[in-house]
Amino acid sequence: MKHISILVPESAILGSLEGTRQMFTQVNRFMKDKGLAPLFHVQLVGLSHQVKVNDGLFTINVNVLINEVMQTDLIVIPAIDGDMQVALELNKDFIPWIIAQNNKGAEVASLCLGAFLLASTGLLKGKKCATHWMAENAFRTMFPDVQLITEKIITDENGFYSSGGAFSYLNLILYLIEKYAGRDIALLSAKVFAIEIDRHNQLPFTIFQGQKDHDDISIKTAQEFIEKNYQEKITVEQLSSMLAIGRRNFERRFKKATSNTVMEYVQRVKIEIAKKSLENSLKNVTEVMYDVGYIDTKAFRNTFKKITGISPIEYKNKYKAIIAN
Repeated sequence: MKHISILVPESAILGSLEGTRQMFTQVNRFMKDKGLAPLFHVQLVGLSHQVKVNDGLFTINVNVLINEVMQTDLIVIPAIDGDMQVALELNKDFIPWIIAQNNKGAEVASLCLGAFLLASTGLLKGKKCATHWMAENAFRTMFPDVQLITEKIITDENGFYSSGGAFSYLNLILYLIEKYAGRDIALLSAKVFAIEIDRHNQLPFTIFQGQKDHDDISIKTAQEFIEKNYQEKITVEQLSSMLAIGRRNFERRFKKATSNTVMEYVQRVKIEIAKKSLENSLKNVTEVMYDVGYIDTKAFRNTFKKITGISPIEYKNKYKAIIAN
């Protein structure tokens, strides 16, 4: 039987806690119906016997304290909320326990913003990790040595797992159920909980916000120029000349400040404007393409799909608002 320890940190989001517990315990019910032994021993593990979550709205009674768990097979870190620095300080006593259990062979999975707690252990250094796209800039700033994967819903690297934004944690739990219990049980779980299985990409849900949480005034000026002049053909030479900065130095500073190359930033700004137009206007794809400064249909389509994971027409059909004629 696989021992699963679901952590109950301060500032946890109740949904990811209870959803995870329900899905793993439901597998045991499936096994019981088949006349088979349960596959999982599921426990809620905390630093204290009672933990307030969701800004104190709910209180969780844990099954065991961390010092009572000598060894486990899988640690699940649920989503946490609020100021991440504060949340990490409140839950810092989990860190040595997670490290110790991993050293004994335990795998570790983080759900959504739970990635911040996992990354704070240092165990993800040089490894891939997903989290909510809204936290991308903050995560990169706090954990520059972790390979943040913004497009993926699930990462799996050498016993460390992570999920993207919000309810995509359900896809990670399904993934783990399939790994531990097999495809048939995972499919049954997907049907019972009405979850779309094999969903791997969160790009269509991502809203590009830019990265302006830095102190490089010249680079902020360049970002603002790009965002105001997205219809124009903007070049690196144009921006570096405008700011009187050498090209190589400008490119280096831009990448350091924004985590994007200049051209990546230009493309992401254009595509974000295009997405909003496809969602909220009656314009067709070609009209939107011209509006954001593209003249090559193939180039626009390829860039749009690279950034969002789907084609412009697929995006429009999926997300367009109902607009009265």
